[in-house]
Amino acid sequence: MLKDALAGLSGRVKARRSQDKVVKFGTFGGVFTPNVLTILGVIMYLRLGWVVGNAGILGAVLIILMAKTVTICTGLSMSSITTNIKIGAGGAYSIISKSLGLEAGGSIGIPLYIAQTLSAALYIIGFTEGWLRVFPEHQALIVSTVAWAVLLTIISVSADLAIKTQYLIMTIMAVSIVSFLFTDVPHVAEPVWIGNFESAGFWVVYAVFFPAVTGIMAGANMSGDLKDPRRAIPIGTMSAVIVTMIIYLSMAVVVGLVSTPEELLGNQMVMVDKAIYGPAVLAGIMGATLSSALGSMLGAPRLMQALAEQKTIPLYRPMAARTATGEPRNATIVTGVFIIIALWLANLDALAQLITMFFLITYGMLNLVVFLQQSMRIISFRPTFKVPRFVPLFGAVSCVFMMFLIDPIFSAVAIVIIIMIYVWLTRKGLNADFGDIRGGLFLTLAERMARLADQFPSHQISWKPDLLVPVKDPRVWAGPLFFIRNITYPSGSIFAFTVKDGAGDEPEYQTAMEELLLPLKEQNILTNSTIIEDAEFLHGARIVIQTLRGGSFRPNILFLTVGGDWNRNGGSMAEGQAGAGMISADEISRRNETINKLVVMATRYRMGAILLRQHPRMAFGVQENVNLWLRDKSPNWNLAILIALQLQMNWGGKINVVTVAEPGEEEQPLYEFLERLSDQARLPSATELHVLRGPFKPALAAAPRADLNIFGLSLSDGCLPMDFIREMPELVKTSCVFVIDSGHESALA
Repeated sequence: MLKDALAGLSGRVKARRSQDKVVKFGTFGGVFTPNVLTILGVIMYLRLGWVVGNAGILGAVLIILMAKTVTICTGLSMSSITTNIKIGAGGAYSIISKSLGLEAGGSIGIPLYIAQTLSAALYIIGFTEGWLRVFPEHQALIVSTVAWAVLLTIISVSADLAIKTQYLIMTIMAVSIVSFLFTDVPHVAEPVWIGNFESAGFWVVYAVFFPAVTGIMAGANMSGDLKDPRRAIPIGTMSAVIVTMIIYLSMAVVVGLVSTPEELLGNQMVMVDKAIYGPAVLAGIMGATLSSALGSMLGAPRLMQALAEQKTIPLYRPMAARTATGEPRNATIVTGVFIIIALWLANLDALAQLITMFFLITYGMLNLVVFLQQSMRIISFRPTFKVPRFVPLFGAVSCVFMMFLIDPIFSAVAIVIIIMIYVWLTRKGLNADFGDIRGGLFLTLAERMARLADQFPSHQISWKPDLLVPVKDPRVWAGPLFFIRNITYPSGSIFAFTVKDGAGDEPEYQTAMEELLLPLKEQNILTNSTIIEDAEFLHGARIVIQTLRGGSFRPNILFLTVGGDWNRNGGSMAEGQAGAGMISADEISRRNETINKLVVMATRYRMGAILLRQHPRMAFGVQENVNLWLRDKSPNWNLAILIALQLQMNWGGKINVVTVAEPGEEEQPLYEFLERLSDQARLPSATELHVLRGPFKPALAAAPRADLNIFGLSLSDGCLPMDFIREMPELVKTSCVFVIDSGHESALA
């Protein structure tokens, strides 16, 4: 054992040293710079004048704003989802995979990798054309090959060197933009404000310009190399989109003011001619193509490496390897080979529109993922950066519209390719080491999709409250129906059952159960019920739990109410609502034993448990504030947090997270524990943290006022602390909920 321990320690030390060598990038270098340099491409220098010449200054402004709206929506959607999940390497591929599964992620990621690889070749060709304008005597193939070799060398050395090179290129482009924007050329006598679209119609001009605003994935593709992708991607992406939009608008206005319609339509180098220093703009043109090529060559190998890590592509073992500094060296070499082959052999002009389609499909899928998760309304989708639901919907629809506007044939070809890849990956039977929302998605769409949903793994990320509610007699049950509604609405479900001896009055029981659950069904809550014939209640309950384990809509929480000496009437197991009269000690003891056996049975079958002890006078107050009691190192706080979040969402009140510092225990570490947990669990911003001084019971008097108190429980030697459960409502003067985790839920998902 000592040898194994030493070996493990040595492995951890080596891993830590390896991590220390890995260079991680911040928002500016890792996201903003690659995005800006990819967005500000040759279209800005060589085609923006043509756009203004056709559409006029105001028409060009409208086209720029319309095109930017698509990327703004996509950027907002990507920003939202990256604040909800721990994004891995691969950017968009990682986001889609963690939402819709490896098959969907791979069907998008593989074409996206091909598009980025071919884009790099296209950008190198664009650089070559700009180079030949300055040095027409040079051979095009040699120039392209040398440019490819230089770029491949840069990215092979390290991503850090590539980012620093991009800083230099961005400086050159900034000088070129300034050189044009502050031109001393006088304005033309009559600038064209509204164009007549002489060379092409509005939508043709729009389609020609649209690729200029793409490129927002360049930073996301670096997700595996970022220090804090959850923060860097939203800030870097949106700032790059806004900055480049301002630049495009400014250059469109200036080029329209200083150029005649003939110059705009007939001279691609009009910006070079009108700049203060023309060579600076020419250098910017070559820098734009070079930087775009560098960004694609930097992102494509990382996307390939991410695909290989999940065994999505052939020969995944060597492609998944990284160097000690975190560089995907093998993927970089293979990508470089693909690019040089494309430069030497392929007719890339014919593939340019197909490349655009792959990018648009990726954007559309990202928007769709966010829209679906918003529509599912599952509690695990709690991004700290929230966007209205129409934003991803508009982004997804716009991407599809743009695809078929640019070229319907290539759009259909791209969609067919992605479907074929999806089918191929589905047959491979991929297994992810992370969860996704597919199971929850199919279950919420329709019951007929249940068989399809079972093919995919369930995960904590798609957790929702599905209650199993035993009812003693549905004809007289007086349980807290709307409280059950508040901890399940809108995405949860309820399965109620009763156990009866004999078959004579089963229709009466079934009718009573349906009438009992009708108010919940009218609230659009999924409800099911059954009547079990069994001479013994616990035996019948065990049959229900065992049977439901094999279903798609299986409960994950056993819900019980704990009555007391104030209740004599029928209710759920151990009763529910307050009533008149006293119950004997023997009856209370019998009920305690039944509750204990039910909870032990539920935990044995990996179900959580909720025990409600309703205060006879206060009930649920005004249904607003909730006190959530937590203990550091307690095994039962996940379900407690999730139930508190459900109630806060439906009550619209406030959560107070409370803990107690026992005598001799310092308060500061407990505050830090609550702050850390609140941040990781993404609790609402209005949540208040409280550390009370112990002992526990005397400290209860100092707790903030609430309409409900939630406590975590644990089974001690297979027994519930029933005295504690029955005593607490009187001590805190409110109803109380006691929860036991199943291990399948996570408040941090």
